[in-house]
Amino acid sequence: MDVTELKTLLTHGTPKVVVVGGGYVGLPFAVTAAQAHCDVTVLDTDEQKVDAINAGSSYVKDVDDTVLAELVKAGRIAATSEPDVAVHDGTAAIVICVPTPLQASGDPDVSFVMKALESVLSIARDGPEEEWPLRLISLESTVYPGFTQEVVGRMLAEHGRADGDDTFVSFSPERVDPGNATWHTKNTPKVVGANSQVSLEVALAFYRRIVDTVVPVSSTDAAEMVKLLENTQRWVNIGLVNEVALQCHALGLNVWEVIDAASTKPFGFTRYTPGPGVGGHCIACDPDYLAWRLRTMKQSARFIALAGAINRAMPAYVVQRLADALNERGQAVQGKKVLVVGVAYKPDVGDTRESPALDVIRELAQRGAIPCYVDPLVSNLYHEGFDLEALNVLSDEPVDYSAFDAAIIVTHHTDFDYESLVVTCPLVLDTRGVTRGIVIPENIHTKSEVVLL
Repeated sequence: MDVTELKTLLTHGTPKVVVVGGGYVGLPFAVTAAQAHCDVTVLDTDEQKVDAINAGSSYVKDVDDTVLAELVKAGRIAATSEPDVAVHDGTAAIVICVPTPLQASGDPDVSFVMKALESVLSIARDGPEEEWPLRLISLESTVYPGFTQEVVGRMLAEHGRADGDDTFVSFSPERVDPGNATWHTKNTPKVVGANSQVSLEVALAFYRRIVDTVVPVSSTDAAEMVKLLENTQRWVNIGLVNEVALQCHALGLNVWEVIDAASTKPFGFTRYTPGPGVGGHCIACDPDYLAWRLRTMKQSARFIALAGAINRAMPAYVVQRLADALNERGQAVQGKKVLVVGVAYKPDVGDTRESPALDVIRELAQRGAIPCYVDPLVSNLYHEGFDLEALNVLSDEPVDYSAFDAAIIVTHHTDFDYESLVVTCPLVLDTRGVTRGIVIPENIHTKSEVVLL
């Protein structure tokens, strides 16, 4: 097969595609590719995920069980934990969607990407060199600018391959927003970059059959920077509005009133709201990838550092605000039973990665409070360093909120009875502004107090 035949297969044929990583990015992409009449194999080391996919059972909220089951039944999608089963001579495209978290030091952890690349490149060496198939390798995991060109290029060379010659490499950053009912894999514009014209053409042939809009850029470095810019913009603006919240409190102003009024300006203002910190797989990590890369070049990322200092200090600030509110009541935070409402990193998802709620819980425990939590989407909370026996998962409804001394609304899920909370819990610190529209009926007598961030 030559390059023209590969592009034709990717555009009009039924290409065999391997998606490495079956998580919140990989599984939706695999399903979308299968719906575009690709034969997809999901490669994942988690046997539970493999079994679930093969059974047509989705563990990702954005993938419907019925859709997945129909694709599995039709033979369009399958899963395996064995690289040599997933990748073979007929494989036309490999898409890498594995996590890229931060190390404890704050440096990028690209070990999952390296392992994924090594596994598929090692399989590609089976057979005589002249029989090695041409194929596309596209990286969607977030990395720092230069990673694809430098690291992936080096790994290809170590395996006797060359980008733009016998392998075609691209970088196309994932743009997944879990829980978003409007924007999903197919209709979200896809940025694609490559380091040679032929690699770009192959990548575009592949992605144009899967997503509605493809946005080509000049290099993998540019595509990598696009992803970091998108999330750094949000990181910095969240840091700004969090600092405004601190300023308004010091000035005796209601930050929510200020934001609401500013948002009436029809031009030149984008609404951001404050909160207890920043969590998730992207915004809380991606700016540090860029900052780390710049440090290796003896450059600085001052806005990223300043926003980081503000955002990472918010959990402690939230707990201090609760302590201050208790002090005004003549009470100390020590020994108080405090309910953390919502521990996911964003509304209406069950993902707790990098959630600020984890730091809020830790701060409460360090101050001698008894932290508990309730979250309709998180049944088991685990985080290294937590005394899990000290955390009570409240799953039975209705919850007796009067049994707690105070509550902190950290994550504002849509389906939650905030009215019952503010009526019965003695003290509620609302970090998300969700209680502002609640009107307590006159016939309900309550001594509850709500404090806004």
